Order: sequence, then C-alpha cells, then structure tokens
Amino acid sequence: MDPGRSSERGSGTVLAAGLGLVVMMAIALLLLLAQSAVMASRAASAADLAALAAADALRGISPGVPCTVAAEVAGRQEANITGCTEGGGETVEVRTELVSRSMFGAATGHARAGPPP
Repeated sequence: MDPGRSSERGSGTVLAAGLGLVVMMAIALLLLLAQSAVMASRAASAADLAALAAADALRGISPGVPCTVAAEVAGRQEANITGCTEGGGETVEVRTELVSRSMFGAATGHARAGPPP
C-alpha cells in the first residue's frame, strides 16, 4: 500500500448508505404508527356513532332494537360490534373493532351514550 493513500477509501459511501437505510426504516416505522393512530380514531368514531344511534333507539327517538341499530351503524363505518349492553338510565355501551387490521392488530373502540344529564 502506498504511504500517501488512505486505507479508508469508499468508507464514506458505505456509511452514507447505512445512514440512508436507518432513515428509511425510521420513516417506515413512523408511517405504521400513524396508520395505527388513524385506525384507532376510526374505531372510536364508529363506537361513538353506534352508541348514539343505539341510545336513540332505546329511548324511542328512532325505530329499531338498540343493538341491531348499533350494528348497522358500525357496519357503515366498516366496523363490527364486539359488545353491546343496555345499562341503567337508558344508556347503551358499545365496543367496536375495525374490519381491516394493521400489523399491530385490530383497532378497537368503546363508547357509552344515553340521555343528557
């Protein structure tokens, strides 16, 4: 090896490629986490809408059986009802799960609705 030449030729390219790979992996992870947050929000919204519709049916404001109405509303939001219970004071509690899943599992939502206090 020539004494005037460095043995580290090309190491900057390898370092830059490795750094680029780390940045791409971090971006991919952030995108997956953002997708999970959006899906959790959609599941919570589906639960809210289903609970409100079921509470209206329970109080006689709209026609139908409360949990059936909740299932129909959740279905329009691409969610399934995993639990629906009628509580005291004309309240309804609904649990939903989105039909589509992410790498982190299914997004779930929970809501309770009833008459105003």
